[in-house]
Amino acid sequence: MNVADSQRVASALERLGYQSAARPEDAEVIVLNTCVVRQSAEDKAMGKVTSLKPLKQQNPNLTINLMGCMVGVKGQERLRQQLPFVDVFSPPSDPGPLVAHLTQNDSRFIELAETEQRFAVMDGDLRLPAEERDQLVSAHVPIVYGCSHACTFCIIPYRRGVERSRPVGEIVAEIRSLVAQGVREVTLLGQIVDRYGKDVPDGPSLPDLLRVVHEVDGLQRIRFLTSHPNWMTDELLHTVAEMPKVMPHIEVPVQAGHDEVLANMKRGYTVAEYRRLVDRIRAIIPHVSIATDIIVGFPGETAEQFQATYDLLGELKLDVAHLARYSEREGTVAARRMDDNVPEPEKLARLHALDKQQEAILSDINARYLGETVEVLFEEEVKGRWKGRTPTNKLVFVQSEQPLHSQLLPVEITWTGPWSMQGRLRPDTHPAPIPIEIISLNA
Repeated sequence: MNVADSQRVASALERLGYQSAARPEDAEVIVLNTCVVRQSAEDKAMGKVTSLKPLKQQNPNLTINLMGCMVGVKGQERLRQQLPFVDVFSPPSDPGPLVAHLTQNDSRFIELAETEQRFAVMDGDLRLPAEERDQLVSAHVPIVYGCSHACTFCIIPYRRGVERSRPVGEIVAEIRSLVAQGVREVTLLGQIVDRYGKDVPDGPSLPDLLRVVHEVDGLQRIRFLTSHPNWMTDELLHTVAEMPKVMPHIEVPVQAGHDEVLANMKRGYTVAEYRRLVDRIRAIIPHVSIATDIIVGFPGETAEQFQATYDLLGELKLDVAHLARYSEREGTVAARRMDDNVPEPEKLARLHALDKQQEAILSDINARYLGETVEVLFEEEVKGRWKGRTPTNKLVFVQSEQPLHSQLLPVEITWTGPWSMQGRLRPDTHPAPIPIEIISLNA
């Protein structure tokens, strides 16, 4: 989500005539887009913004903008007192305050400023930053802002606000504009993406949206994240199975493998229900890959409860496991009512145990691809090799003297590891530039 938000800020600034600077020392405007989902992220953001103070002292005309979840949707006064050298505080997904600050008292930009204020809800007219135009292959498209579920460990509802779904027309218009600028794959984003439309009376559903987006000419792949087990319906799974452009990759966090821990997290499902969901996903979507999130060291998590999580991951053998240590977030239910009583060394030991197990699981899963031919959408060249992804979101590297940027090509897998694979183009494959229709977007 922050990647998408940063693109929108850059786009808004370019509309005002700014261009990107290579170093903070060369900039007239510095935007720090923050994440606070973990304490380490907030500490890093605070350290970074504090490091900008000398630049402001050297150049009083420098504009510093603090944006994102650290600012949140309300309660900026504490930050204003703590960081008096920061000029603008912007909520997540909203370049409007920065644009208003930069264009104040300038009649040439009044209409433009009013337009950019609407980026909080967005109107679908997104012009990518210049350095990404005709270069970006895969783009993120927010479809749901905020969250109203409020797991006990999560700060997002307090910082990004209540759940708000974007209209179908805005989303599709944005995707069409992205495709016109060279994008071939979009990932639809939401804190709970499968709740799309549920905040609107008789609103559209995620399957409805997927069917409409599927019809966008020039778009080759569609993904979505992150889902919640409670709202992962069979209708959604059948839509993924039936729509060729929707990739067979599902991200659905379990967070823990013990019912008591899940109840304390306020997740709303049991381990048995999650296990049945995984079985349904695999039954409905052929050759699917499944990703999950796991938090270790949640308040009160015993060694036996962690072992249940370890055993569940070993049993389900999922394709991706995003692992994190519990980090107390001020203002959450867990911080107010639960004692963060799992020692940090124990959290690290549990994290490393899961990481080691998952490495072995992925080695076995990816080994099945050896000798197989899969379609790979190539994104960029990295250290002399072209990087791309399979429909199941596996990372593949291929050596080729021909440019493969934005090409969707069959690749024979020649080597597999836990985190990536290597392959070669089939001898009968002849990459060719994909025609890109350039349309004029509002300048």
